[in-house]
This record gives sequence, C-alpha cells and structure tokens, in this order.
Amino acid sequence: MFRKLGLSVVAGATLMASLVPASAQTAMKFALDWKFEGTSAPYFVALDKGYYKAEGLDVTIDSGPGSVAGIARVAAGTYPIGFFDINSLARFRDQNPDKDVKSVMMVYDRPAFAIVSVAKTNINVPKDLEGKVLGAPAPDGAFAQWKIFVKENKIDDSKVKIENVGFPVREPMLAEGKVDAITGFAYSSYFNMLSRGIAEKDIKVMLMSDHGLVLYGNALMVNPEFAKANPKAVAGFVRATIKGIADSDKDPEAAIKSVMKRNETADEKIELARLKMSLKDNFVTPWVKANGIGAIDDKRMADAIDQIAITYEFKNAKPKPSDLFTADYLPPVEQRKF
Repeated sequence: MFRKLGLSVVAGATLMASLVPASAQTAMKFALDWKFEGTSAPYFVALDKGYYKAEGLDVTIDSGPGSVAGIARVAAGTYPIGFFDINSLARFRDQNPDKDVKSVMMVYDRPAFAIVSVAKTNINVPKDLEGKVLGAPAPDGAFAQWKIFVKENKIDDSKVKIENVGFPVREPMLAEGKVDAITGFAYSSYFNMLSRGIAEKDIKVMLMSDHGLVLYGNALMVNPEFAKANPKAVAGFVRATIKGIADSDKDPEAAIKSVMKRNETADEKIELARLKMSLKDNFVTPWVKANGIGAIDDKRMADAIDQIAITYEFKNAKPKPSDLFTADYLPPVEQRKF
C-alpha cells in the first residue's frame, strides 16, 4: 500500500513538474505592421523553431494596420510589443508625451521608403521628378518623407505635381501611365508592379536612403508598463527574434515556408523574393554586418531626428535618441552578429 502511495506521489510530482514550464510561460501578443508576407518570416521562424518558447514566452503573432497606426495599440497595452516605424514614434510621443513607448531593437537599419517608376518615364535620379506626376497616398509612410527627400536632393517641388491616390490604385495607376512615379515601400510596390505584368527590367526603385535620408525604419516597440513588469520577457523576445532573423538570412528558402503555412493564398515565389530583398536592403545592411543587428548609432539617430523636424513641427522639445530607443534589452554584440 505504501509502495503504491509512494508511486502515486512520484507520478503526481512528475506530472506537476511537466506542467510547470507551460504555466510559467509569459503570454505575449505581437503585432506586425502589415500582413503575413515575406518580410515577416523571421518572427514565424522564431515561433516555429521554438526560440520564443525557449525564452519562456507564449507568443501570438497578429497582422497589423500599418507601420504608423499600430503604435497606439502598443501605447494602450492592447499589444505589449509591436513592429512599427520609429520615425512615426517620434511624432507619436510628441503628441502623447505621457506615453513612454520606446523601441528596444532596431530591425530595419534602412527603411524601405522609395520612389518607384517605370523605365519609360526616364526617372533615374531625384531631380528627374521635376515636371512629372507623383502618385502618393496621403497617409503613406514613404510620402511622409517627401519634404526631406526634396531638401536633400535640391528638387524644385513646385515642378512636381502630387496626385493623392488611394493605396489600392497606386501601382495600377503607375502601370497604366496615369502617374509617372509613386511613393511606397520598395518591397511592396516593386512586387505589386510585377503582379501587374510589368517586366522586372522596366521597374525602377529609388531608395530614399540612397539619396540623403539617414532615417531608420521599423523597430520593435514595447508598452512601458509591460516592459517594467516583464524585463526578462522583453529581452527574451529580442534574443529569439534575432535568432529568427539570422536563420532567415542564412536560409530564406526554408524561412519562407513558415510564412506560407499561415498565408496559403500567397505566391511563394514572390514572397521569397520579397524576403530576400528586405534582408539585403533593410535587415542585414553593411552597417549591421559590421556592428550587429538591433542597435543604433546615436549620432545618426540625432541626425534622423533633425530630418524628421523637416516634415513635422514638434510641439515640445525635439526628442533625444534615448527618448526613442533603449539598448537595455539587447544581448551582447557578439550574439547579434551573423
């Protein structure tokens, strides 16, 4: 009898031990900036390979409303962590000084802001936009940088006609010749043009970061109350995400499978190409290769804030880099190089 009781106690203890890790997991809802596309592969890789789970996190990944609008969701605590535009964060904090949302990992060392055109319009350098019609949705993240782009490239913007177009018709209007160029995210507009039947050789992408913009792009942002209560969870999410990016960079063909499992209607060939473009242009830039992913250069960030001030008049004092970004949750640099 005692032996049976002992076995029962041991079995019960074993069962309880097996349940502890699951109950100890910290739930984290993570908001992307947009849909489940090639650019979101690193997060799904980290999820599928158990990197988040190994950090004690029960992560749920949701699509988002865009790289600007989602910041309010993090500020409100609807999502403890999200992936949004750090330039928009500067404006958000100025308008909401009581919301101490900060970025904890720079993901896009270079933003995807671009001017996209077709070969027949002969737009090869920024000044070529003079005398042309530029299609730009008013809330577009790339168009938000237009004044900076104009100033840095000495464009006479009085000679550029801005056509306010909707997101759904932006690329169709360019393909049909109703506008000469458009603003957009490179990895979105480029592939949207391909899907409209425009030949690869005829699509021209002018990255704004190649023409004077020193701005950073999208970063991981956290709700301040959540970060204060769960610093280990935030650091763990960052570590796991870095592993997901490293794996995606090493084997994008395998990484894209994690996206396709969640978006079966997507074209795998296009999403793979989108992932490869974003890895090269946004995630793993020469600076990132030299210095590791996730951090910022304070001087560059200060210069970026000065550029933001060209497009936005701060009501309060201009933010400092430390107001927008903290490196407190980043692992050592040797763990951020790949």
